Amino acid sequence: MNIQFLFRLLGMIIFGIVGWQLGTILVIKDDQLPILVLLTLAGAALGATAAPYFTTIPFNNARKWIKMLPAVDLIASSIGLALGLLVAGLLTFPLSRLPGLLGSILPFVGAVVFGYLGVAIMVMRKREIFEFVGMSRAASTVAKENAAKASPHARSILVDTSAIIDGRIADVSQTGFIEGTLIIPRFVLNELQHIADSSDPLRRNRGQRGLEMLRKLRKDSVVPIEISEIDAPDVNEVDGKLVKLAKSNHFPIITNDFNLNRVAELQGVKVLNVNELAQAVRPVVLPGEELNVRITQEGKEQNQGLSYLDDGTMIVIENGKRYINHEVNIIVTRVLQTVAGRMIFAQIRNITD
Repeated sequence: MNIQFLFRLLGMIIFGIVGWQLGTILVIKDDQLPILVLLTLAGAALGATAAPYFTTIPFNNARKWIKMLPAVDLIASSIGLALGLLVAGLLTFPLSRLPGLLGSILPFVGAVVFGYLGVAIMVMRKREIFEFVGMSRAASTVAKENAAKASPHARSILVDTSAIIDGRIADVSQTGFIEGTLIIPRFVLNELQHIADSSDPLRRNRGQRGLEMLRKLRKDSVVPIEISEIDAPDVNEVDGKLVKLAKSNHFPIITNDFNLNRVAELQGVKVLNVNELAQAVRPVVLPGEELNVRITQEGKEQNQGLSYLDDGTMIVIENGKRYINHEVNIIVTRVLQTVAGRMIFAQIRNITD
């Protein structure tokens, strides 16, 4: 059933009843019954005709107006209306205590006036009000962030044994790129000590290097270093402990261990890999670029010479074997990206003894 037809029907019934009631008041004699019926039919016709102008038409116009109204104005007007009606409600009781007609009319007038004022003020000053609210919220957010930074483990980073032994973390920490506290769990320190006490010379050298790097890190780092007692006693392996602690405390892990890197990433733990950082900050070398290098050894192929950039990138130089232990100017011919890293191929330009 059409909603407009329904409202017309309701209007016809309501106004028909009103016409009937009006007729019973005006008609006194029984022989005036046709006038009563006429008034009833007139009321019904008027109700059926006028009902849409009081129901569906105002509703559709209001819906179109609301649809075209900017959301910020709609929100502002709603808030202003609510505040205005709240003020009017607070004044209703004292206004209703006024004598005579004033006590009956003024509460309604107050509701209309304060409702209008609330809407008008909020719509006209919405920008300043919302900006003030936004500034208050921003200040609250900054306060929360500062409180988080002040907490004992705010922006903490777990450090793995492999990253300590590698040593480059000590240099990176001095640059200021790492923010927060580097957390070295006690079990990582114990593993480092165990490696340094190993009977295997290679492992012992690695462990001793790690202890030396840790000493350098604590001495020269510009970020705080903390030896922490945090642990995961239900996990035996060091890597497993690190992953569990990082996941439960939302800490990232600094490591060079490929397997730990993959396991941590699979469990949703953020990993800061020093090797990936080194790859990312390597200088860009393009074909055709001229470099001055020192050839240090011969290559695998005949007459090849090898040189290395400061970051360890290998340069294969054609016909460079005879210039070993000499500095030469070379021209880059090709840059090859491999799984192990980059390789640069070049040829001699001239010699500088």
